[in-house]
Order: sequence, then C-alpha cells, then structure tokens
Amino acid sequence: MTIITVNAPTGRLGLEQRRELAETLTDAVLVPEVGQPAPAARAGFQVHFAERRRDMMAIGGRLLSDAGQELDVMVIDIAVMDAAWQPDVRAQVIERVLAALAATCGLEKPSPTWWVNFRVIDEGSWGSSGGVLSVLPLLDSGVFTEERVKAVRAALGGA
Repeated sequence: MTIITVNAPTGRLGLEQRRELAETLTDAVLVPEVGQPAPAARAGFQVHFAERRRDMMAIGGRLLSDAGQELDVMVIDIAVMDAAWQPDVRAQVIERVLAALAATCGLEKPSPTWWVNFRVIDEGSWGSSGGVLSVLPLLDSGVFTEERVKAVRAALGGA
C-alpha cells in the first residue's frame, strides 16, 4: 500500500494534469518499490489531490495570498509500507516524483518550493479490509522482482 498526497493551491492542477499525475506519480514510486512496472501492483497505490486556498498556505511566514507574487508551492507526501527503503531508493523516488510533477506542469525543472516528504509506515501499522496489513505476504505475489524480494527480506530482518 502506498498513498501519495499532492497538496497544492486551489486551481494549480487542472483535471488533465491530475489524470496524468495519477499515473506518473504511481509509476514514480511503484517501479523503485517492486523493481518493475508491475500492472498487478497498481491497485495498492492511491494518489490524493488536496487543494488549499492561497490564504490557507504560507511560505517564509507569509500567506501565499499576501506574497504579492504567484509562488508555486506544493507539498507531496508519500507514505509507504515498511520495506527496503535505503537512502538511494528514497532519493530515486523523490527525484522521480519531482520530475513527473515538472513534466506535467510543463516546466524544465521542479520548483524549489515543491517539497516531498517520504514516510515509511512501520510494519504492523497499516490497516485495511478489517485488519492489519504486511508487506511480507505481498513478496510472494509475483509483482516484486527477486532482487527487491531479497532486499525487503533483508531490510525486515530476514523475514
């Protein structure tokens, strides 16, 4: 399970941009997580778009509505199940997310006021379908590459 939440000023992202980001942000996390673009794994990914009025967001201690210029502020929160999230894999996800945002927004590079939070939810701290979820049963689903299966098992203490 992975949840990606895009927080942006109201109207910053149009419908077609949200459609594109729903797919590209999913891919930005899915491929590093499972090691391949596995269509069967896509159902475990949600992308949420949260819009906030410019008077409900601030940067540098000033409301965006008072800043006098159109600051391009976004915060992307990525919550993932505990697995093999070494710093290089996290960096790859963050870079892929920022690149997907820039491409969708028609920019050459990401804005310095777009921030990404990458959070790992401890094993046993995800819940759905009336119970607690674990990444461990998913390792035998066939969506993870062997390399990622080994990495996840090693990261979780050989489970």
